[in-house]
Amino acid sequence: MLKLRQQRGVSLIEVMVGLTLVGIMTAIGVPAFRTGMLNRQIRGMADSIQGGLVLAKTEALRRNRIVKFELGGTPGSWLVGCETADTSLVDGQEACPATIQSRTGTDTTGTPAVAVVQMDIGGGGPAEAESQVNMNPMGRTTPDTLPAGKMKVYQVTYPGGGTCATAGGEMRCLNVVVTAMGQIRMCDPKTTSPDSRACPW
Repeated sequence: MLKLRQQRGVSLIEVMVGLTLVGIMTAIGVPAFRTGMLNRQIRGMADSIQGGLVLAKTEALRRNRIVKFELGGTPGSWLVGCETADTSLVDGQEACPATIQSRTGTDTTGTPAVAVVQMDIGGGGPAEAESQVNMNPMGRTTPDTLPAGKMKVYQVTYPGGGTCATAGGEMRCLNVVVTAMGQIRMCDPKTTSPDSRACPW
């Protein structure tokens, strides 16, 4: 007598339940993934700006010259170079080139934008400011680009990517702060004191 094999498979109901679960998990995961990606890009841009400012300060100290940090026209681009170029050779290299190092940004849709404001350290309101800051051989900013008692804030955000956390959104927009004394730090405007990531105002 022959025994029939029992066929095992997946029923239509099981397939539908599985597809529903996949759809729910995707609906939950995609927005979080997108927000995480935007936050990483904002953090990368803020790191780049902070690195450029530190480089300008380091080169000013090393070369004993005034070295500038300046944002470029394309979001994400910047240039570090001597305010007054000196092409005379020292040990086979230019004493102080107009461009020491630069970073080229990508298109406006793929790079976080940077807005520059200048504030009074004492709590005065922000005002539009030039994107350039000069570092002198003492490691401080020059008064023409950042007067005493003020700080320059490079606000990094992603236009079109949503709302910053400070305005009730999910994007963690960041600030890079430079003081007239030459202190450079990154801060999160959503974080509050006494957290070390909080902004100094």
